[in-house]
Amino acid sequence: MAKLDPGLARIRVKDLRLRTYIGINQDEILNKQDVLINLTICYRAQAAVRDNDIDHALNYRTITKAVIAHIEDNRFALLERLTQEVLDLVMRHDAVTYAEVEVDKPHALRFAESVSITLAASRPATTSPS
Repeated sequence: MAKLDPGLARIRVKDLRLRTYIGINQDEILNKQDVLINLTICYRAQAAVRDNDIDHALNYRTITKAVIAHIEDNRFALLERLTQEVLDLVMRHDAVTYAEVEVDKPHALRFAESVSITLAASRPATTSPS
């Protein structure tokens, strides 16, 4: 996980429960299932802190709405693919310096609570304009 340098904010979206088509078995192809999404998003927040202004902050609501729409409107054979597509959505925002996406598929295995995949991406942090 990205080290929190001064001025770097870490946003966490925890246990976003959505329904989508996920899997390769006939039953999974025909029926939506629950998935749990956990996002960790880092960005330089100095201007948002200094100005107390939403225009200088990373809007996690906008990102979350895009994730919800994407997952609910698509079909996925593999958790890996779903996880990568969510990560790509988050990384489209230039302000994001690091993102980590974990997707859980509850009850994917008989004796396990869930199976999850985690993927991460980063880009060099640039200093925000004063």
